[in-house]
Amino acid sequence: TELLSLPCLHTLLAKNNRLGGPGSLPKGLGQAPLARSLRVLNLSGNRFSEVPPALLQLRGLRSLSLGGNRLHGIPPDIQELHSLEFLYLGGNFITAIPPELAKLPSLRYLVLCDNKIQSIPPQLAQLHSLRSLSLHNNLLTYLPREILNLVHLDELSLRGNPLVVRFVRDLTYNPPSLQELAGRTVKTRNVPYAPSDLPESLVRYLSLASNCPNPKCGGVYFDSCVRQIKFVDFCGKYRLPLMHYLCSPECSSPFSSASQSSTSQSESDSEDEAGVAAHRMQKVLLG
Repeated sequence: TELLSLPCLHTLLAKNNRLGGPGSLPKGLGQAPLARSLRVLNLSGNRFSEVPPALLQLRGLRSLSLGGNRLHGIPPDIQELHSLEFLYLGGNFITAIPPELAKLPSLRYLVLCDNKIQSIPPQLAQLHSLRSLSLHNNLLTYLPREILNLVHLDELSLRGNPLVVRFVRDLTYNPPSLQELAGRTVKTRNVPYAPSDLPESLVRYLSLASNCPNPKCGGVYFDSCVRQIKFVDFCGKYRLPLMHYLCSPECSSPFSSASQSSTSQSESDSEDEAGVAAHRMQKVLLG
């Protein structure tokens, strides 16, 4: 508990110990003078099975390392660490990434390697400050299209994932509801309406329309869309499978789910979309 009264302590390294049980961290950590001064905290190589709630009160933290513990998840309250620039959670048992992680405006380095993560939430595209994203040795079979919006990303590490050793092509589609069909008609034909014309729930629903990425379509979708793996070219060498959303099966090449040809129209369209963002990526680590 004596640590709590150190008002100038900037860095605390307590890695490779046996912390993680009851009483591992002193009570009152979030309200102590230490909480205001601490900038770097390294608790890697310990025995934490969850991120201690007290750590989420260290609002001045810029670097947090919890690699090599026994974590099974990331708490949504991680978003409270607004000053965080470096987050290391590699070598745990994490299966999912909460969308709230995208609410860290200063995050530059995110390390999630050596976990059991199966998908990446598209919200991570909101991490506009991100420079490096380490995802190697997980269970990823695709990446969200939105990852192309990480305009400052210099390094993306993906080796040891199924998407690297076993490319997957898939197409799923649920028929649209009558509400969706009506909403599509309103949006594509620019039918005028005012908030006073419709119930509030329908006005909110119409505001959720997403544009179909097929440049030859011009349609929209709400809840019902085609989920499909699309291959894009990164660094002129690596082909990455990204999750692609289309408004209907007609917007996809009929061979996209079966053919392995790299010359299909759907792949060409996807590569064109990625062209602007692909040149920004300096390093993609696949092997």
